[in-house]
Amino acid sequence: MGTVEEPRLAWTLVADRRLDAHSQAVALDRLSFFLSLADDLRPFYALARQDPVFSAVVDRLYGYHQVKFPTPFENACWAILTQRTSTAVAHHWKRDLIERCGGALTVDGVTYRAFPTPQDVLRAPPDEVFAVVDTLRKGEYLLAAAQAFAAVDEAWLRGGPLDDVYRWLRRVKGLGEWSAAFVLLRGLGRTERLLLGRDESTFAQEIRRVAARVYSPTITVAEIRALAERYGPWQGYWAHYLRAAG
Repeated sequence: MGTVEEPRLAWTLVADRRLDAHSQAVALDRLSFFLSLADDLRPFYALARQDPVFSAVVDRLYGYHQVKFPTPFENACWAILTQRTSTAVAHHWKRDLIERCGGALTVDGVTYRAFPTPQDVLRAPPDEVFAVVDTLRKGEYLLAAAQAFAAVDEAWLRGGPLDDVYRWLRRVKGLGEWSAAFVLLRGLGRTERLLLGRDESTFAQEIRRVAARVYSPTITVAEIRALAERYGPWQGYWAHYLRAAG
């Protein structure tokens, strides 16, 4: 609803039991977080207007707010499932994990399934989790992620010191440099700094690939770091817009 400059969102909460005020507030916080509704992009766009090449990207995507994973845990699981695996196979595994461990709600004859919480995964028999994937290692990684995210305060992940949160993610078994940076940006909305890691890291090379389509085919990771610095606390949004530009 509303306009691009003053957007408004119409929403309806549906549940199989009465929702108290706290539950409603939690649901709305999750919805707002998922769709990045609170992001005021005007400072980002002002910086983009000083970058003639990137300004064309903003013209195409004007008004777009990053759509994150609904939870950082789901993002972490997706990072694990896609490691050295085709997207099609990972999607199949994700659906299987949802059906085995996630919740469901039927409304007007249609069943909607939710990605499991860390607690859902930990409550399931381990064999159910290991049956989802084709390797023991991935099953161990999923359980390790569930244990880690079940024990951490998500508010701290969203707002705690970036370097500390990144180090915490790197300590989760199965999350490497690329996965940790991926969860920071797409699972937590931490756009204030672009943690590319080593020049040869998977994440750095992925950003170089998308930047090459917009800026120059010969752009280097060092040049990307310099460009990102211009965007200050909007570095992550800059990188995400590059990826969203296709």
